Amino acid sequence: MPHSVSRLCIAIFVSLATFGAVASSAAAQAAKGPSGLPLPRFVSLKSKSVNLRIGPSVDYAVAWRYLKSGLPVEIIQEYDNWRRIRDADGTEGWVNQALLSGERTAVTAPWMRGKGDSVYVNMRREPQVNAAVVARLQPGVVIRMGECNGDWCHANAGGAEGWISQGEVWGAYPGEAFK
Repeated sequence: MPHSVSRLCIAIFVSLATFGAVASSAAAQAAKGPSGLPLPRFVSLKSKSVNLRIGPSVDYAVAWRYLKSGLPVEIIQEYDNWRRIRDADGTEGWVNQALLSGERTAVTAPWMRGKGDSVYVNMRREPQVNAAVVARLQPGVVIRMGECNGDWCHANAGGAEGWISQGEVWGAYPGEAFK
């Protein structure tokens, strides 16, 4: 009897492992949009004037208009040449893909806006907590990111260049690395 029980356990284990591999494969496929690019992903607004629509077509009403290029947004869904995006404040809607850029930008600690004048995000000379501070940025500042290593992002803001802790920006996922 113990021998048949161990065979049953092995069969269950193999079935679960196979199911897990299939589920992982399906999850990996589900993480790609029709464009073949990952979902969700961060991009930025290419144009100075971008209409955020309530649906994926010019036939849908404009819910909001962005008036600044370079703002980071997160693509959360794709339909034809339309992208459903979310901004740092959580506002969602549809934008034509031609109005988006792959250039990576971020917003410094938008969750800290309005918390007082003494709240800053430190930009450092090196990607280390004890490195010299080269700039102090208020929450809500848009920065251009050249790379992130999973913990720190190399950024430019208003002529200042340095490293910002990845946990203090909206525009890069925790642990995400890119160049």
